[in-house]
Amino acid sequence: MISVVIVGTGNVAQNLFQAFDKVADVEIKQVLGRNKNHLAFAKDKVFISTDFKKIPSADIYILAVSDDSIGVVAEKFKDSNGLIVHTSGATSLEVLSKCNRTGIFYPLQTFTKGKIISFDDIPMCIEAKNEKDFELLLNLGKTLSNTVIEVSSEQRKILHVAAVFVNNFTNYMYTIGADICTENNIDFKLLQPLIKETAAKLDDLTPYQSQTGPAKRGDQKTLQKHLQLIKNTHQRELYTLLSNAIKEKHGKEL
Repeated sequence: MISVVIVGTGNVAQNLFQAFDKVADVEIKQVLGRNKNHLAFAKDKVFISTDFKKIPSADIYILAVSDDSIGVVAEKFKDSNGLIVHTSGATSLEVLSKCNRTGIFYPLQTFTKGKIISFDDIPMCIEAKNEKDFELLLNLGKTLSNTVIEVSSEQRKILHVAAVFVNNFTNYMYTIGADICTENNIDFKLLQPLIKETAAKLDDLTPYQSQTGPAKRGDQKTLQKHLQLIKNTHQRELYTLLSNAIKEKHGKEL
């Protein structure tokens, strides 16, 4: 049995709580946060608290808080004998340097307010200072995910950059597509099968291999027609920038 204290009330904290709450081999000893109202998701299930002076002993303390808050929150655990970990993709392990035992427990996934997801296929990226703590995190990760992997702080930062491209930037492209549809009285849902197939192709192909479209083909006539249809200056600039990038990447095939 691994005992944990979850610190935080945001999307990551809530998803971790819901996931661990279903695991027989994990005991959630407390969920800790600054605002009692934001702890409602754990109320009547485990002990909740806003008092950082009354923290129970546990094997692992998971700081699922904002990147800017990790260092400040970690200060409150500097005398703890438990393993202190954070869940950030962009923050170094060194932010926990004042604590005795430290590690990383980073779920490589996007978490949205009000949406609880399964951890089965989420890669859990872990890091620790010594072998004993690494094994502890490995065992904890395996209670949630089928993929638990050791990733250094530097590798994790690079993964986070890549994740911004494939997730955050891609979603912004969806937003532009939705805006274009709305402005022309077209149902955005008509594009959803295309979105799903684009992602599904990556099960068998690399992103490079699965690239299609007028820029990939070097179809200048279609590119110019699209630019004439796009009235928004920002959208035109993005269309041109991305098309040129695709043409450069696949230039040898044109």
